[in-house]
Amino acid sequence: MQLHWHTEPFLLIAILSISWFYAIWTGPLRHRWDPSRLATGLRLKAVSFHSGVLVIYLAVGSPIDQLGEDYLFFMHMVQHMLLIYVVPVLMYLGIPCALMDHFLKSQTVRGVLKPLVHPVTAGMAFSVIYTGWHIPLLYELALQDKAIHILEHATMFLTAVLMWWAILSPSRRYLPPASYGVQILYAFLLMVGQLPVFAFLSFANVAIYETYVWAPRVIPGLDPLNDQILGGIIMKIFNMVVSLSIISTCFYQWASKDRQMMELELEKT
Repeated sequence: MQLHWHTEPFLLIAILSISWFYAIWTGPLRHRWDPSRLATGLRLKAVSFHSGVLVIYLAVGSPIDQLGEDYLFFMHMVQHMLLIYVVPVLMYLGIPCALMDHFLKSQTVRGVLKPLVHPVTAGMAFSVIYTGWHIPLLYELALQDKAIHILEHATMFLTAVLMWWAILSPSRRYLPPASYGVQILYAFLLMVGQLPVFAFLSFANVAIYETYVWAPRVIPGLDPLNDQILGGIIMKIFNMVVSLSIISTCFYQWASKDRQMMELELEKT
């Protein structure tokens, strides 16, 4: 087994272009969206955003990609978890609110984006795309054809970006995050939405994907079926940790907000 890091020009140019675009808009072009220089914490935001870009490369350019594509199902699942749960969060946390609102000034942009980031639309699109790619026929096609594999990752990542908007939207003026109550219900339904895939992977009596059945066993003692079960467990752990973190955070912020409002009412009286 010869593990390697991907250095394809298209991959490197695409990833570096994301960081370059961000650096331009938070540097030389900052005056367009922050003329008074009031935005704060930009260094920490830049670290978060560029960390997200780095995780993209770790997911699709490091040996994680080769291990998941040719040898281990659970490594492929780790790759997917990085793309849908880690990268979007880091990148959203790195985008200044004023910068996002600057891009959303256009009614055309808002008109296109608003229905796409609606919790119902985004949640269903993410769940359908994520579940669909685990159908054995589509999954094997993605493993055998590089173009389809890129399409798989691109659609998973883009629908994950839309899915996270209702929770982490950087916009405060035009398309803000959903209310706390909606976020709690949203996170719960997203957690429930992955149960069919988890059950499909974890409770099967046989290994489902032929690629991993015939792949060399690079970890002694980890047979294809247990590899598949481990992948399902990793998926569910990520999903539950993320969903429960969202729910608990929303409950805390909601309660804190109500307490502050009650204190203000008492001060007035």
